[in-house]
Amino acid sequence: MKYGVFLGCTLPSRALNYEASARLIAGKFGIELVDIPELNCCGLPLKSSYFESYLAMAAYNLAIAEEEGLPLLVFCNGCYGALSEANEHLKHDEKDREMINGWLKDTGKSFKKGVTIKHFTKILYEDVGVEKVKEAMVKEFKGLRLAPHYGCHYIRPGDVGDKGEDPKRPQSLDKLIEVTGATSIKYEDMLQCCASPLLGASEKIAIRIGKEKLDHIKAAGADAMVLQCPLCALMYDQYQLSIEERLGGDYKLPVLYLSQLLGLGMGLEPKELGLKKNKVKTNELLEKLETL
Repeated sequence: MKYGVFLGCTLPSRALNYEASARLIAGKFGIELVDIPELNCCGLPLKSSYFESYLAMAAYNLAIAEEEGLPLLVFCNGCYGALSEANEHLKHDEKDREMINGWLKDTGKSFKKGVTIKHFTKILYEDVGVEKVKEAMVKEFKGLRLAPHYGCHYIRPGDVGDKGEDPKRPQSLDKLIEVTGATSIKYEDMLQCCASPLLGASEKIAIRIGKEKLDHIKAAGADAMVLQCPLCALMYDQYQLSIEERLGGDYKLPVLYLSQLLGLGMGLEPKELGLKKNKVKTNELLEKLETL
């Protein structure tokens, strides 16, 4: 399995732990990752205000990937949604496609047929397969209660690209969590947005929304949270202490990327999975895992 890699903006700057753990387990499953240095921002920040500019930025990336002749692997939910929606839009809207290709002419790039775009979690779930992932586990975390956070752009809109899950009842993240023997728990407002896109506009509102989900997860008795997006991790991991200090609460809720959880289940060392870069300390969680 060979994929071009789209890192996006947030992964290299704020989520080196995600990238390190994902690359590590990708290799274990025979996923060959091809870095494409020319790729840049997916265009998502412009989507709501300058739609045509967003399409042009996304199309530039898609045209580069198309030249490589590889499906595109995406780690970030926001990039996944932005590129998938632009890909589908430009494939079916001839007028916008001609306009955007006119803009791209000076770059020597052109959007033609588009590319296959897959989130890293989808590759594990569909291309590798749940059973094969389960077979790679050497540890069993029975008794561990984990709260999944899907994130908005991973499942919505459900009819774009390869998403293919009921956005009201997704299951891929739950099933991949459960290959470790842990329980993927349900909790109030499980599919609610993390609100990290609001941080630049109203940090006060954003962290209030983030606190609501942390309260619901704590009430459900979770040992940790598991997610698959660096923007979501920005809210729940990097902003968790700020939420406690500004709005009250005592969470100390470890936040793991799915790749980190699976790596632990595969017997990989916490250091090589980047757990020291997680903002919320994972020491107590790791001690608990040793007793399971």
